Amino acid sequence: MTQNAPSTDPSRGARVSQAIRECREAQAEWSGVALRDRLALVRRLRHRIAAKPDRLAASICLPQRLSAESLSGEVLPLADACRFLEREAPKALAPRRFGRRGRPLWLYRTSLEIRRDPVGLVLIIAPWNYPLLLAGVQAIQALTAGNGVILKPGRRSSAAAEALAEMVYEAGFDRRLLQVLPETVEAAQAAIAAGVDKVVLTGSASTGQAVFGQLAQSRTPMVMELSGCDGAFVREDADLDLVVDALVFGARLNGGATCIAPRRVFVHQSVATALEERLAAAFRKLPPLTVDRAAAESAAGLIHEAIEAGARLVAGRYESADDFQPMLLAGARPEMKLLQSDVFVPVLAIVPVADDETALAASALCPYGLGASVFGRSAAAERLARRVDAGCVVVNDIIVPTADPRMPFGGRRQSGFGTTRGLEGLLEFTAIKAVAVRRSRWLPHLKPLLPADEDLIRGYLRLVHGATLAQRLRAVMDLVRALAARRRNIRDASGEG
Repeated sequence: MTQNAPSTDPSRGARVSQAIRECREAQAEWSGVALRDRLALVRRLRHRIAAKPDRLAASICLPQRLSAESLSGEVLPLADACRFLEREAPKALAPRRFGRRGRPLWLYRTSLEIRRDPVGLVLIIAPWNYPLLLAGVQAIQALTAGNGVILKPGRRSSAAAEALAEMVYEAGFDRRLLQVLPETVEAAQAAIAAGVDKVVLTGSASTGQAVFGQLAQSRTPMVMELSGCDGAFVREDADLDLVVDALVFGARLNGGATCIAPRRVFVHQSVATALEERLAAAFRKLPPLTVDRAAAESAAGLIHEAIEAGARLVAGRYESADDFQPMLLAGARPEMKLLQSDVFVPVLAIVPVADDETALAASALCPYGLGASVFGRSAAAERLARRVDAGCVVVNDIIVPTADPRMPFGGRRQSGFGTTRGLEGLLEFTAIKAVAVRRSRWLPHLKPLLPADEDLIRGYLRLVHGATLAQRLRAVMDLVRALAARRRNIRDASGEG
């Protein structure tokens, strides 16, 4: 999505406005449906996914994909996400009620309840690279939380969006609750202009900037999952056979069009040469892939610039978008633009480093913080993973564990903000409402303040929050004096002798 002017086609705008009106009407009813009944439909949807998985897989129009990849990478995780909601949503969305513990004494007999209400109407701006999984999980989470959904598919993704929607309808959801828009930028712009309550965007950093600019005018909240340029950290004690297998898999997955694919490999200098040789041998055996044309052209310029600046092309080539052999560069430096850009084709750049500290400092030069991988002995690798500045980090594996439905997903810095998936993603589709109920008739704050109240408040503060027992005991005496003074203030105010 680019910063185009809003569409001037009145018929398109009218169609989008009608879809939003219908969705709002249905959402008003849906929000009153008990959660157990909503989840019964989610369960029916999961069963339909299991019964007709090929129908969904066939709707994904990506030339680089095998059907098995769509089944394992999108359809199966979508079903897993449904079951996760069935099990965990009741507890996550249940009202939280607070008793006396933690309640200030001056709020005697006040109860507090925290509720999770639906936000209302959610616009999901979906990507083209994982058109079923990413949009599907977000849509089902939003519906579970009681919202209506307007779904704008990515380019060449309408078939996947429509297949998902039809399966949702067949499961028993009101057709008005999930509306699929055209793929165009203008459709999303028209939906925002017509008025939605929250936007969830998965896309590039430039798209995020454009959408954020439009939403700023109406102060509509949003979740952004944007570009990545993920780092892989290879410690000196890493299993290099595992590293090679993982990096080759990650680089080739989905033709390189994966936002959390590895791009930068920070490898300890003691094993850098060995890793380079093994990766080179593996990359030279890889067949060419079909990649996105615009992404390939953008990456080709960055690769050429890196080579001119001293990086070495060890393996791979780019002839055309239909003939892109995964590329491996060695001797790269973290300040090169290639290592600071949202490359969306299979390219790996190796950066030798002296230690973990050097690797972290080198990684920090990149403005993106979506995901990362760490390879090494468990304890040390886990310690390093906790220090990596990224939204999700996988230790001794790559990408696949992020399909765990329990795992929240979101970026840092220019990779966006907010969370999708996991319980945290579900809660993004809710608005917090706090309800306090006062059951006491003693409401002194409703009366005018008296001169003695200042000492009364000071005494109370020292009694409740004083650091030592002696301070708190002195506060008791101060409170007795302050209460006596307050009674005198009341008598003086009433004119009594």
